[in-house]
Amino acid sequence: MGSRVVIVHGLLNAKSWLWPMAARLRGQGFAVELFGYSSLWEGPQGAVPRLIERIRDVRADAVVGHSLGGLLALEALQQAPDLPVVRVVCLGSPLRGSETARRVAALPWARPLLGRSAGLLQSGVAAWRGEAEVGVVAGIAPRGMGCLFAKFKERSDGTVALAETRLPWLADHVVLPCSHSGLVFSRAAARQAASFLRDGRFELA
Repeated sequence: MGSRVVIVHGLLNAKSWLWPMAARLRGQGFAVELFGYSSLWEGPQGAVPRLIERIRDVRADAVVGHSLGGLLALEALQQAPDLPVVRVVCLGSPLRGSETARRVAALPWARPLLGRSAGLLQSGVAAWRGEAEVGVVAGIAPRGMGCLFAKFKERSDGTVALAETRLPWLADHVVLPCSHSGLVFSRAAARQAASFLRDGRFELA
């Protein structure tokens, strides 16, 4: 499973952030495509239709999304349930919605950082119901810009709380000692993603 994978970056990132993850997945035998978009100016309204088109064009059967990228992937499957995707790996995606995003949105000077992705980041995709198996790789190294806005009382990756990455309908969930941004560059995260894409479950961390 997961022989052809589309990787989607997160908020305020670019495709170049995905190169290490792409290289590691290619090393595991996957054919990888990178999907780029503007989280500020394009947002889900523009990005999701293009992501649907890309998945169809390359006939991808799997998607890996970092943070907002994971939410976009699930939105794409919701809007186009005929897509051939059978597995999705979300890296630190706030499936229940992000408290950090809600706090940023409440600050007039900071809200522009969310751009047109503000709504999806705050709401998450808790009500998603699709056929694809979804696995989450979550981090618990509390470092990152999110700490400037949210004071977490529980474990987090510095931007997303661990509880925000958990939902009953997940096929599997694994926790790594990574920060939010660090998940994209982590060898362990890439290994776990490859495991889920192949077998539908993560290795024991």
